[in-house]
Amino acid sequence: MRANICIQGVNIIHAHHFWQRLIGLMGRRTLPTDQGLWLSPCSSVHTGFMRFAIDVVFLDKAGTIVSIVPGLRPWRAAIARRAHSCLELSSGNAERLGLEPGQQLIK
Repeated sequence: MRANICIQGVNIIHAHHFWQRLIGLMGRRTLPTDQGLWLSPCSSVHTGFMRFAIDVVFLDKAGTIVSIVPGLRPWRAAIARRAHSCLELSSGNAERLGLEPGQQLIK
């Protein structure tokens, strides 16, 4: 059974292969507010070679939010110790969507 992240109005792309995770959002000019990138497995991210800030939502193996890093600017990094995957959203989208630690995102 394949897991899915369920967020109303956001199209989530699942990057679960090595090359998909490696490339991530690099090279893009923006990330639309109705899109997100789910990296799994993943417990840390970087924004090297990116042109815009992102919100990073770290999830544990059960799909529960363990940490949110809002507005991670280019050339920075973030890590969450208990994370198994992460969701990258456009900056400000985590707050706009009402995401908070403890919420279950994977169904």
